[in-house]
Amino acid sequence: MYTDEELDAAAATGILSDQNVASFRHFVAARRGQVDATEHERFRLLTGFNDVFVAVCSGLILAAAAYLGGRVHPAVGGLAMAAASWGLAEYFTRRLRLSLSSIVLLLGFAGGTLLAGLTLLVDLLGLDGAQVRDPVDAAGAVAGATLLAGIGAYAHWRRFMVPITVAAGSAIALVAAFALLLLAVPSLRDSIRLLVLMGGLVMFAIAMRWDSQDRERTTRRSDVAFWLHLSASPLIIHPVFSWVGANGAVQMVSPGLALATCITTYLVIALVSLAIDRRAMLVSALVYVLYAMGQLFAMAGTAKEMNLALAALVIGSGLLLLSTRWEAARRLLIPHLPGGMREMLPIAR
Repeated sequence: MYTDEELDAAAATGILSDQNVASFRHFVAARRGQVDATEHERFRLLTGFNDVFVAVCSGLILAAAAYLGGRVHPAVGGLAMAAASWGLAEYFTRRLRLSLSSIVLLLGFAGGTLLAGLTLLVDLLGLDGAQVRDPVDAAGAVAGATLLAGIGAYAHWRRFMVPITVAAGSAIALVAAFALLLLAVPSLRDSIRLLVLMGGLVMFAIAMRWDSQDRERTTRRSDVAFWLHLSASPLIIHPVFSWVGANGAVQMVSPGLALATCITTYLVIALVSLAIDRRAMLVSALVYVLYAMGQLFAMAGTAKEMNLALAALVIGSGLLLLSTRWEAARRLLIPHLPGGMREMLPIAR
Protein backbone atom coordinates (compact mmCIF):
# COMPACT_ATOMS: atom_id res chain seq x y z
CA MET A 1 0.00 0.00 0.00
CA TYR A 2 1.45 3.34 -1.08
CA THR A 3 0.58 6.48 0.83
CA ASP A 4 -0.21 9.84 -0.74
CA GLU A 5 2.97 11.24 0.77
CA GLU A 6 5.10 8.53 -0.86
CA LEU A 7 3.51 9.15 -4.25
CA ASP A 8 4.08 12.89 -3.87
CA ALA A 9 7.70 12.27 -2.89
CA ALA A 10 8.19 10.13 -6.00
CA ALA A 11 6.75 12.93 -8.13
CA ALA A 12 8.92 15.54 -6.41
CA THR A 13 12.11 13.58 -7.08
CA GLY A 14 11.20 12.97 -10.73
CA ILE A 15 10.66 9.20 -10.48
CA LEU A 16 7.03 9.73 -11.50
CA SER A 17 5.42 12.71 -13.20
CA ASP A 18 2.50 14.56 -11.65
CA GLN A 19 0.33 13.20 -14.47
CA ASN A 20 1.43 9.63 -13.71
CA VAL A 21 0.50 10.06 -10.06
CA ALA A 22 -2.87 11.63 -10.94
CA SER A 23 -3.66 8.82 -13.40
CA PHE A 24 -2.70 6.17 -10.85
CA ARG A 25 -4.94 7.68 -8.17
CA HIS A 26 -7.83 7.97 -10.62
CA PHE A 27 -7.37 4.34 -11.69
CA VAL A 28 -7.33 3.06 -8.10
CA ALA A 29 -10.40 5.12 -7.15
CA ALA A 30 -12.30 3.87 -10.21
CA ARG A 31 -11.31 0.24 -9.56
CA ARG A 32 -12.51 0.47 -5.97
CA GLY A 33 -15.75 2.09 -7.08
CA GLN A 34 -14.97 5.22 -5.07
CA VAL A 35 -16.38 8.66 -5.74
CA ASP A 36 -13.83 10.94 -4.19
CA ALA A 37 -16.17 13.91 -3.91
CA THR A 38 -15.40 14.66 -0.28
CA GLU A 39 -11.67 14.90 -0.97
CA HIS A 40 -11.70 17.60 -3.62
CA GLU A 41 -10.35 20.20 -1.25
CA ARG A 42 -7.91 18.00 0.62
CA PHE A 43 -4.56 19.43 1.60
CA ARG A 44 -1.68 17.95 3.50
CA LEU A 45 -1.16 19.69 6.82
CA LEU A 46 0.08 16.77 8.92
CA THR A 47 2.04 13.67 7.93
CA GLY A 48 2.03 12.05 11.37
CA PHE A 49 2.90 12.78 14.97
CA ASN A 50 6.58 12.73 14.10
CA ASP A 51 5.76 15.69 11.89
CA VAL A 52 4.43 17.57 14.94
CA PHE A 53 7.53 16.58 16.92
CA VAL A 54 9.90 17.78 14.20
CA ALA A 55 7.91 21.02 13.72
CA VAL A 56 8.13 21.86 17.44
CA CYS A 57 11.85 21.07 17.59
CA SER A 58 12.49 23.06 14.41
CA GLY A 59 10.61 26.02 15.86
CA LEU A 60 12.83 25.92 18.96
CA ILE A 61 15.98 25.81 16.82
CA LEU A 62 14.83 28.70 14.63
CA ALA A 63 13.88 30.83 17.63
CA ALA A 64 17.26 30.13 19.24
CA ALA A 65 19.13 30.96 16.01
CA ALA A 66 17.22 34.23 15.66
CA TYR A 67 17.88 35.21 19.28
CA LEU A 68 21.57 34.33 19.35
CA GLY A 69 22.24 35.98 16.00
CA GLY A 70 20.18 38.97 17.02
CA ARG A 71 22.54 39.64 19.90
CA VAL A 72 25.13 40.52 17.28
CA HIS A 73 22.72 42.39 14.98
CA PRO A 74 19.04 41.90 14.09
CA ALA A 75 20.05 41.21 10.47
CA VAL A 76 22.39 38.46 11.64
CA GLY A 77 19.51 36.95 13.61
CA GLY A 78 17.32 36.96 10.50
CA LEU A 79 20.05 35.42 8.36
CA ALA A 80 20.73 32.76 11.00
CA MET A 81 17.06 31.81 11.11
CA ALA A 82 16.85 31.68 7.31
CA ALA A 83 20.01 29.59 7.04
CA ALA A 84 18.85 27.17 9.73
CA SER A 85 15.46 26.85 8.00
CA TRP A 86 17.06 26.05 4.66
CA GLY A 87 19.46 23.54 6.19
CA LEU A 88 16.72 21.69 8.07
CA ALA A 89 14.52 21.70 4.97
CA GLU A 90 17.18 19.82 3.03
CA TYR A 91 16.40 16.77 5.14
CA PHE A 92 12.91 17.15 6.57
CA THR A 93 11.32 18.70 3.48
CA ARG A 94 13.34 17.41 0.55
CA ARG A 95 13.87 13.86 1.84
CA LEU A 96 11.17 13.08 4.42
CA ARG A 97 8.45 15.32 2.91
CA LEU A 98 6.99 16.23 6.32
CA SER A 99 4.03 18.53 5.68
CA LEU A 100 3.71 20.62 8.87
CA SER A 101 7.47 20.82 9.35
CA SER A 102 7.89 22.00 5.77
CA ILE A 103 5.40 24.81 6.39
CA VAL A 104 7.18 25.85 9.60
CA LEU A 105 10.56 25.83 7.87
CA LEU A 106 9.27 27.79 4.89
CA LEU A 107 7.76 30.45 7.16
CA GLY A 108 10.99 30.56 9.15
CA PHE A 109 13.02 31.07 5.98
CA ALA A 110 10.70 33.76 4.61
CA GLY A 111 10.48 35.53 7.97
CA GLY A 112 14.24 35.40 8.51
CA THR A 113 14.94 36.73 5.03
CA LEU A 114 12.42 39.55 5.49
CA LEU A 115 13.84 40.49 8.90
CA ALA A 116 17.40 40.50 7.61
CA GLY A 117 16.53 42.62 4.58
CA LEU A 118 14.46 45.12 6.56
CA THR A 119 17.02 45.69 9.32
CA LEU A 120 19.88 45.97 6.82
CA LEU A 121 18.01 48.55 4.76
CA VAL A 122 17.08 50.55 7.85
CA ASP A 123 20.78 50.72 8.71
CA LEU A 124 21.93 51.46 5.16
CA LEU A 125 19.37 54.23 4.74
CA GLY A 126 20.36 55.70 8.09
CA LEU A 127 16.86 55.49 9.53
CA ASP A 128 16.50 55.65 13.29
CA GLY A 129 13.37 54.92 15.27
CA ALA A 130 11.89 58.38 14.72
CA GLN A 131 12.62 58.64 11.00
CA VAL A 132 11.27 55.21 10.13
CA ARG A 133 7.81 56.32 11.20
CA ASP A 134 7.67 58.54 8.11
CA PRO A 135 5.41 56.69 5.60
CA VAL A 136 7.70 57.32 2.61
CA ASP A 137 10.86 56.13 4.39
CA ALA A 138 9.03 53.12 5.81
CA ALA A 139 7.63 52.25 2.38
CA GLY A 140 11.11 52.35 0.86
CA ALA A 141 12.56 50.03 3.47
CA VAL A 142 9.60 47.63 3.24
CA ALA A 143 9.73 47.59 -0.58
CA GLY A 144 13.40 46.67 -0.63
CA ALA A 145 13.07 44.04 2.10
CA THR A 146 10.07 42.36 0.50
CA LEU A 147 11.78 42.26 -2.89
CA LEU A 148 14.71 40.43 -1.30
CA ALA A 149 12.33 38.10 0.55
CA GLY A 150 10.46 37.44 -2.70
CA ILE A 151 13.67 36.38 -4.42
CA GLY A 152 14.37 34.07 -1.49
CA ALA A 153 10.86 32.57 -1.67
CA TYR A 154 11.33 31.87 -5.38
CA ALA A 155 14.64 30.12 -4.73
CA HIS A 156 13.00 28.08 -1.94
CA TRP A 157 10.18 27.04 -4.28
CA ARG A 158 12.60 25.94 -6.99
CA ARG A 159 14.48 23.82 -4.47
CA PHE A 160 11.74 22.34 -2.28
CA MET A 161 8.36 23.05 -3.96
CA VAL A 162 6.39 23.34 -0.72
CA PRO A 163 2.82 24.24 -1.82
CA ILE A 164 2.42 27.14 0.61
CA THR A 165 5.52 28.83 -0.85
CA VAL A 166 3.62 30.26 -3.83
CA ALA A 167 1.05 31.87 -1.53
CA ALA A 168 3.79 33.23 0.75
CA GLY A 169 5.71 34.57 -2.24
CA SER A 170 2.58 36.15 -3.69
CA ALA A 171 1.80 37.84 -0.37
CA ILE A 172 5.36 39.16 -0.19
CA ALA A 173 5.09 40.45 -3.76
CA LEU A 174 1.83 42.23 -2.92
CA VAL A 175 3.40 43.95 0.08
CA ALA A 176 6.32 45.03 -2.13
CA ALA A 177 3.89 46.37 -4.75
CA PHE A 178 1.90 48.28 -2.10
CA ALA A 179 5.10 49.79 -0.71
CA LEU A 180 6.31 50.86 -4.15
CA LEU A 181 2.92 52.38 -4.94
CA LEU A 182 2.99 54.34 -1.69
CA LEU A 183 6.49 55.53 -2.58
CA ALA A 184 5.32 56.72 -5.98
CA VAL A 185 1.96 58.10 -4.83
CA PRO A 186 1.98 58.80 -1.04
CA SER A 187 -1.67 59.91 -1.13
CA LEU A 188 -2.69 56.30 -1.83
CA ARG A 189 -2.35 55.53 1.87
CA ASP A 190 -5.88 56.97 2.19
CA SER A 191 -7.13 54.22 -0.16
CA ILE A 192 -5.48 51.27 1.55
CA ARG A 193 -8.68 49.21 1.63
CA LEU A 194 -9.05 49.50 -2.13
CA LEU A 195 -5.42 48.44 -2.60
CA VAL A 196 -5.95 45.44 -0.32
CA LEU A 197 -9.07 44.43 -2.27
CA MET A 198 -7.23 44.71 -5.58
CA GLY A 199 -4.37 42.66 -4.19
CA GLY A 200 -6.79 39.99 -3.02
CA LEU A 201 -8.39 39.83 -6.46
CA VAL A 202 -4.97 39.45 -8.08
CA MET A 203 -4.11 36.59 -5.72
CA PHE A 204 -7.52 35.02 -6.40
CA ALA A 205 -6.78 35.14 -10.14
CA ILE A 206 -3.43 33.42 -9.54
CA ALA A 207 -5.19 30.75 -7.47
CA MET A 208 -7.70 30.14 -10.26
CA ARG A 209 -4.84 29.80 -12.73
CA TRP A 210 -3.32 27.01 -10.63
CA ASP A 211 -6.75 25.41 -10.10
CA SER A 212 -7.51 25.38 -13.81
CA GLN A 213 -4.38 23.29 -14.40
CA ASP A 214 -5.68 20.53 -12.12
CA ARG A 215 -9.44 20.23 -12.43
CA GLU A 216 -9.35 16.73 -10.94
CA ARG A 217 -7.63 18.03 -7.77
CA THR A 218 -5.04 15.22 -7.71
CA THR A 219 -1.64 16.95 -8.02
CA ARG A 220 0.48 19.46 -6.15
CA ARG A 221 -1.09 22.26 -8.18
CA SER A 222 -4.31 21.83 -6.22
CA ASP A 223 -2.42 22.17 -2.92
CA VAL A 224 -0.77 25.35 -4.21
CA ALA A 225 -4.17 26.74 -5.23
CA PHE A 226 -5.62 25.92 -1.80
CA TRP A 227 -3.08 28.09 0.01
CA LEU A 228 -3.52 30.88 -2.53
CA HIS A 229 -7.29 30.86 -2.01
CA LEU A 230 -6.79 30.82 1.76
CA SER A 231 -4.52 33.88 1.49
CA ALA A 232 -6.67 35.76 -1.01
CA SER A 233 -9.97 35.35 0.83
CA PRO A 234 -9.35 37.68 3.81
CA LEU A 235 -7.84 40.30 1.47
CA ILE A 236 -11.09 40.31 -0.50
CA ILE A 237 -13.54 39.86 2.36
CA HIS A 238 -12.17 42.40 4.87
CA PRO A 239 -12.37 45.54 2.68
CA VAL A 240 -15.83 44.63 1.37
CA PHE A 241 -17.35 44.14 4.82
CA SER A 242 -15.45 46.98 6.49
CA TRP A 243 -16.87 49.44 3.94
CA VAL A 244 -20.34 48.84 5.36
CA GLY A 245 -19.22 48.77 8.98
CA ALA A 246 -19.66 45.02 9.56
CA ASN A 247 -16.44 44.98 11.60
CA GLY A 248 -17.78 47.45 14.12
CA ALA A 249 -16.26 50.46 12.34
CA VAL A 250 -18.19 53.56 11.34
CA GLN A 251 -20.81 52.58 8.78
CA MET A 252 -20.78 54.36 5.44
CA VAL A 253 -24.44 53.43 4.81
CA SER A 254 -27.55 53.09 6.96
CA PRO A 255 -27.67 50.12 9.41
CA GLY A 256 -30.48 48.38 7.50
CA LEU A 257 -28.72 48.71 4.15
CA ALA A 258 -25.44 47.61 5.75
CA LEU A 259 -27.04 44.40 7.06
CA ALA A 260 -28.73 43.69 3.74
CA THR A 261 -25.43 44.27 1.95
CA CYS A 262 -23.58 41.93 4.32
CA ILE A 263 -26.05 39.09 3.90
CA THR A 264 -26.29 39.56 0.12
CA THR A 265 -22.50 39.63 -0.13
CA TYR A 266 -22.24 36.41 1.83
CA LEU A 267 -24.75 34.72 -0.49
CA VAL A 268 -22.66 35.83 -3.48
CA ILE A 269 -19.56 34.48 -1.75
CA ALA A 270 -21.34 31.16 -1.21
CA LEU A 271 -22.14 30.93 -4.93
CA VAL A 272 -18.54 31.74 -5.88
CA SER A 273 -17.27 29.18 -3.37
CA LEU A 274 -19.57 26.54 -4.85
CA ALA A 275 -18.49 27.34 -8.39
CA ILE A 276 -14.76 27.12 -7.67
CA ASP A 277 -15.22 24.28 -5.14
CA ARG A 278 -13.31 26.11 -2.41
CA ARG A 279 -14.64 26.81 1.09
CA ALA A 280 -11.93 29.27 2.17
CA MET A 281 -13.97 32.36 1.28
CA LEU A 282 -16.93 31.16 3.36
CA VAL A 283 -14.68 30.67 6.38
CA SER A 284 -12.97 34.05 5.95
CA ALA A 285 -16.29 35.89 5.88
CA LEU A 286 -17.81 33.94 8.77
CA VAL A 287 -16.98 36.46 11.52
CA TYR A 288 -18.48 39.34 9.55
CA VAL A 289 -21.71 37.56 8.70
CA LEU A 290 -22.10 36.44 12.33
CA TYR A 291 -21.82 40.07 13.38
CA ALA A 292 -24.34 41.11 10.72
CA MET A 293 -26.82 38.39 11.69
CA GLY A 294 -26.44 39.32 15.36
CA GLN A 295 -27.31 42.91 14.52
CA LEU A 296 -30.29 41.70 12.51
CA PHE A 297 -31.64 39.77 15.50
CA ALA A 298 -31.04 42.84 17.67
CA MET A 299 -33.14 44.97 15.30
CA ALA A 300 -35.89 42.36 15.59
CA GLY A 301 -35.96 42.91 19.36
CA THR A 302 -34.10 39.79 20.48
CA ALA A 303 -32.39 39.91 23.87
CA LYS A 304 -28.81 41.14 23.52
CA GLU A 305 -27.23 38.09 25.15
CA MET A 306 -29.01 35.79 22.66
CA ASN A 307 -28.04 37.61 19.46
CA LEU A 308 -24.72 35.91 18.88
CA ALA A 309 -26.03 32.48 19.86
CA LEU A 310 -28.97 32.72 17.47
CA ALA A 311 -26.73 34.02 14.70
CA ALA A 312 -24.28 31.16 15.26
CA LEU A 313 -27.14 28.64 15.22
CA VAL A 314 -28.59 29.95 11.94
CA ILE A 315 -25.26 30.35 10.11
CA GLY A 316 -23.78 27.13 11.47
CA SER A 317 -26.85 25.11 10.51
CA GLY A 318 -26.95 26.63 7.06
CA LEU A 319 -23.28 25.98 6.35
CA LEU A 320 -23.49 22.44 7.72
CA LEU A 321 -26.46 21.74 5.46
CA LEU A 322 -24.56 23.21 2.52
CA SER A 323 -21.58 20.99 3.33
CA THR A 324 -23.69 17.84 3.23
CA ARG A 325 -25.20 18.82 -0.13
CA TRP A 326 -22.11 20.51 -1.56
CA GLU A 327 -21.70 18.36 -4.67
CA ALA A 328 -25.45 18.31 -5.37
CA ALA A 329 -25.50 22.11 -5.21
CA ARG A 330 -22.53 22.28 -7.58
CA ARG A 331 -24.28 20.00 -10.05
CA LEU A 332 -27.19 22.45 -10.09
CA LEU A 333 -25.00 25.54 -10.39
CA ILE A 334 -22.27 24.58 -12.87
CA PRO A 335 -24.50 23.97 -15.95
CA HIS A 336 -25.82 27.55 -15.71
CA LEU A 337 -22.33 29.09 -15.97
CA PRO A 338 -20.81 30.21 -19.29
CA GLY A 339 -19.01 27.47 -21.19
CA GLY A 340 -15.60 29.14 -21.01
CA MET A 341 -15.91 29.47 -17.25
CA ARG A 342 -16.97 25.84 -16.83
CA GLU A 343 -13.77 24.72 -18.58
CA MET A 344 -11.68 26.33 -15.82
CA LEU A 345 -13.64 24.94 -12.86
CA PRO A 346 -13.40 21.56 -11.11
CA ILE A 347 -15.73 18.97 -12.54
CA ALA A 348 -19.04 18.63 -10.71
CA ARG A 349 -19.49 15.03 -9.54
